[in-house]
Amino acid sequence: MCSPSATLTVWAGSWLAGCSAPDDILAALHAWAPRHTIAAGDPVTGGRTDLPWSAHGNLPGSGVMALLKVIRETTAQAGAQLRLVLPVPGDVRGLPSGTAFAADAIEAEEGILLGVPGTDGTGLIPQWADEDTLQWTIYSTPIPTSPRSGMSLGEAEYAMREAVRDAADALMKLHTTSVGAADSDPRELIEAELADYARHDYPDSIPLRARRILDTADHVAAILTVAQREPAASPTSASAIGAQESLLRPLWDAIRAARLVAVHASARSNH
Repeated sequence: MCSPSATLTVWAGSWLAGCSAPDDILAALHAWAPRHTIAAGDPVTGGRTDLPWSAHGNLPGSGVMALLKVIRETTAQAGAQLRLVLPVPGDVRGLPSGTAFAADAIEAEEGILLGVPGTDGTGLIPQWADEDTLQWTIYSTPIPTSPRSGMSLGEAEYAMREAVRDAADALMKLHTTSVGAADSDPRELIEAELADYARHDYPDSIPLRARRILDTADHVAAILTVAQREPAASPTSASAIGAQESLLRPLWDAIRAARLVAVHASARSNH
């Protein structure tokens, strides 16, 4: 799983559909951090949810259960959705523009929107409070109308198969043109990255094709992470850095798009 927000979106969707238990969500989130806390992002949200409002507010020992309570209450309306967002600068599709949630989601490069599209709802963003604590900040935010993904599961799966080849080519090119020789075998580094992704489980209710897409996206991400790492890719000039960016950015964009399609397909299958 690529992020705490993706983990929570998939597992909360399975739980809301009656396919998973709260303990399953707890175990899935603990793969990211041993401790989770929850706080409001503003006074209005704090008053609405009875959660503390401060930069470091938390509910010691009850973070996950308080988080599930918010999710249950926010998605109780007919038509409510759980929607993962993975924004990056230059691509903020799916975010409610001009909101605190949008600004913080761009900085975190992840978040979750909960509620009925076109109405006021809730946003969640995980932020590291320390190396052992992941704090989930809750925002009151408009829920944009559902964006059209423009991509089916079949198209996303094909795109990821193509991306594996393209990422391997990019890795080879960057290693060939880099200054000096790498001390480690890229294949071993890729396997180590994949092992880190493999720590995160999926619910049994996730569609098989969606799981294949997420697994392949993790494979591509592992290759790209190794490709960007020193000394395998060590650009020594602005032009070299630009060449690396132009080579890898489209692949990262493809990964993000495929992950969103797969996670949202999983969430829909649970309703």
